[in-house]
Amino acid sequence: MKALRRQTLTKAIQWSLLLALPGVAAAQETPPASDATTLDTVQVTGTRIKKAEIESQTPVQTLTREDIERTGLTSIGDIVQELTGSGSALNTKFNSSGNFGFSPNGDGVGAGSAQVDLRHLGPKRVLVLVDGLRWVNESSASGVGAATDLNTIPLALVERIEVLEDGASSLYGSDAIAGVVNIITRRNFDGGQVTLNYGEYGEGDGTLQGVDLAWGMNTDKLNLFLGASYVDQDAVYSKDREQARFPIPGTGLSFGSSATPNGRFVFFPDTANALCPAIDHDEDPATPDRPFCNITTPNGSSFPGGVSYPNDFIGFGTANRFNFAEYNMVLTPSKRSGVFGQLRYYFNDNIHWYAKALYNRRESVNQAAPEPLFFGPDAGTGNPFADDITISGLNPHNPFGIDLISSGAGANLVLIGRRPVEGGARIFEQQVDTQYVATGLEGSFDAAERTWFWDVNAAYSKNEADQTNRGSYNIRNVNIALGDPAVCAATPGCVPLNIFGGPGTITPQMLQWIQPIVRDRSEQELTQFTANISGDLLEMWAGPLSFAGGYEFRKYEGSYQPDPITVAGFYNGVPSLPTSGEYDVNEVYVEFNVPLFKDSPFGKGLDLSLAGRYSDYSTFGGQFTPKYGLRWQVADELLFRATYAEGFRAPSIGELYGSASRADLQIDDPCLIGVDGSPATGNPANCTALGVPPGAAQSNSQISVTTGGNDQLEPETARSFTAGMVFSPAFASDVSWSQKLDFEVTFYRHAIEGAVQAIDAQTQLDLCVDTLDPLFCDGITRSSVGSINGFNNRLTNLGSIKTSGWDADVFWTLPETSFGQFKLSWQNTFVTRYDAVGAAGQVQPRTVGIEVTDSAIPDWTSTATLDWHMDRWNAAWTVRHLSELKEDCGDAASFPICSDGAIVGTDDAGDPIWAGTNKLDATTYHDIQLGYRFDWLKGLQLTGGVNNLFNEDPPICLSCSLNGYDASNYDIPDGRYFYVRADLRF
Repeated sequence: MKALRRQTLTKAIQWSLLLALPGVAAAQETPPASDATTLDTVQVTGTRIKKAEIESQTPVQTLTREDIERTGLTSIGDIVQELTGSGSALNTKFNSSGNFGFSPNGDGVGAGSAQVDLRHLGPKRVLVLVDGLRWVNESSASGVGAATDLNTIPLALVERIEVLEDGASSLYGSDAIAGVVNIITRRNFDGGQVTLNYGEYGEGDGTLQGVDLAWGMNTDKLNLFLGASYVDQDAVYSKDREQARFPIPGTGLSFGSSATPNGRFVFFPDTANALCPAIDHDEDPATPDRPFCNITTPNGSSFPGGVSYPNDFIGFGTANRFNFAEYNMVLTPSKRSGVFGQLRYYFNDNIHWYAKALYNRRESVNQAAPEPLFFGPDAGTGNPFADDITISGLNPHNPFGIDLISSGAGANLVLIGRRPVEGGARIFEQQVDTQYVATGLEGSFDAAERTWFWDVNAAYSKNEADQTNRGSYNIRNVNIALGDPAVCAATPGCVPLNIFGGPGTITPQMLQWIQPIVRDRSEQELTQFTANISGDLLEMWAGPLSFAGGYEFRKYEGSYQPDPITVAGFYNGVPSLPTSGEYDVNEVYVEFNVPLFKDSPFGKGLDLSLAGRYSDYSTFGGQFTPKYGLRWQVADELLFRATYAEGFRAPSIGELYGSASRADLQIDDPCLIGVDGSPATGNPANCTALGVPPGAAQSNSQISVTTGGNDQLEPETARSFTAGMVFSPAFASDVSWSQKLDFEVTFYRHAIEGAVQAIDAQTQLDLCVDTLDPLFCDGITRSSVGSINGFNNRLTNLGSIKTSGWDADVFWTLPETSFGQFKLSWQNTFVTRYDAVGAAGQVQPRTVGIEVTDSAIPDWTSTATLDWHMDRWNAAWTVRHLSELKEDCGDAASFPICSDGAIVGTDDAGDPIWAGTNKLDATTYHDIQLGYRFDWLKGLQLTGGVNNLFNEDPPICLSCSLNGYDASNYDIPDGRYFYVRADLRF
């Protein structure tokens, strides 16, 4: 256990101008049944003090039920990802199993989940609350995640979503570095409601069907709400989208896989022939020439009777590569069903009891191309059954008549890649069950002529996930089936495997021996207890000194159990080992609101807010986090605000205890000739020192990178500062051309020290080649032919992450006329800085305006919505904009698709050499919606809309892992989406 330096409240208060986004809009439900239920209406995210006068003390953005319905979306995650302050996060547009591998954080991939990222600081640095209490972290049967899966919370139970875009560790504890998302559930509801949703893309796929049911009742003593939800989202396949049909759009098969249905065979035969000529691979005249084969059979050819060498073979080239992209999904299917209930009983006006329960099931599917089999030292899988193999010359299907040996005496094998399409695509099916129960008492009492508010709460939540994987292989059984036939014959069930004869020659009997069903499981549990009290301590010269304080206990438990064949090292896919761990935390906090002056020559009022929290963790010890704020009401129409906060994030169970796992990443090896034939860019002398022979080529652009937890991690620490203003000019209030006009501007700055992260793998490799520093090179190993066959990239407390920017918003409500009433909201986020530096000073590639590793930070994101209401009609037009980005083309720089790269020369063949930078043009989406309300029962609302009206395609991304675009920032290709909704109340 490592005790951290305990921080104290000695830092100077830094203040300037702080803007808070709009306050809580009025709920659309039935008014509360008793005065006691109004307590929560003045409890807002960003303060623990229950007082309406300070509800706008922090920058909180509120999405009302009307805002949610205007989007036409059915997932909380998809909705919050459209906020201008959101960053890159997983969603159903990520086909996140298969070769997408494991998270660089070593905590698993949330396959099928939807997460939220604020200020581009990562989903694990955003705290998700439901009615002010923490929600359990995700489980997706691939690890113990550090983020929250918003697909475990049905949208139907949501009344509003409050988003605090400010550091809040002093109020809420760990994880609230980038902000807080507080989901407020529907409560005061009288009657019933049935909502039907249907939508599909313009291509006729991606169909969504959903039904939501709600019923509630209110009496003088009782408040009851019951809800149920079902959403069924169909898949969209890459093969049905032109942009997504190839690994990198515009390059054809150049970046396809060398593991093909016909096989690729790279080895040194005993004798030379025209197909496999003698070549001096050692570049040494004293060394005899050695025959070398890089061969395959013609595309689509099959030799069930046995392939003949060399007659049936041809040289392997770009045209023989395999297009794995067309097997992927652009949108993954997801079924979500949930039930929710909430009961409140009022003993009297001063105390009531509540109970809540939720059960939700998510069933999702990811799909990847038929799993490749790679053998030999160039395979780089890290599995000895594949990398260090001997394929027997006695195997009845081996046409070469010699043993193919990976290492040791007589080593002659470099690489064999075979794609058993006979086994079908890899299918990853997740079933995630979420359970949540909570109960508590809330009340008030009077003391010393003042009213105090209190609450005690207990909650338990659990996520359980099972993943079933079909289409993968048992590499141990493959090894036996390719080895000595006598050993295979003595092994029950073994059938000699044919990887040489082309597609269709792997029989069902062979598949039965080598193809298992792989089942993985993970779960996370959160138990919590909280107690809070709030009120006015005393009357001061400028008003009451308000106070809030409380205690919180939390216990986290998590585990991941991969399939037994994975634990044994027999799984051909991404390797991993079991993970389990737990920790608990005890916390106390206090918050004050101090009025400094009121109705003075300096303005209408100035308030100082002070907050602090002490957290005692069982894993690392204690941590204190303070927060300071100023709110200066200059006049009725002008407000200035500022906050300064310190925060921290404790390492998660997966980050601390996660076992080694693998991600297959697109990495350009600077020491090797590129897969497209481009020359090596690394220092030749350094590459030689690393064991790379001259002329060595990269056979596969995907390199397996091992990640994993580190129990020596310390908490991240953070400093956050926000400042801004809100101006509501009197000349634009209740006049002929304007009912209300608000201008809001906010500056934000976040600085994180000791961020838990692995150094970017491409950056680590480049630094290793440039410097030969063991800090970067340790953990990277190479085969005898120079290719990387091991890449260890572990978690550490990275140096720092610093980001800053501005929010600038306009909200304008026009007067109601005979043409109806219009409202305009225009929200903008400008990111001016994002720098990430490793512990040894190495600069990470992620920064403003740059696309890297399937995510980007646009320097400007903007959303403008024009809303219209007239009698029974309503309509909305929303415009979403992202500024242009740039990316390093990598090996794709030799293609004209690298659009922003000027020609800087020609190669030996006279073909152009491009500069290597691709511009992702600015993108604008238009969404429209139209609705009409019928007076049938309590109201029937019919709504229809189109998202991405003009069918804007995302810009082509050459560095993105799948589907040729950044799924975290853009709509899918050919993404015009039509939807209708019917909402009946009774």
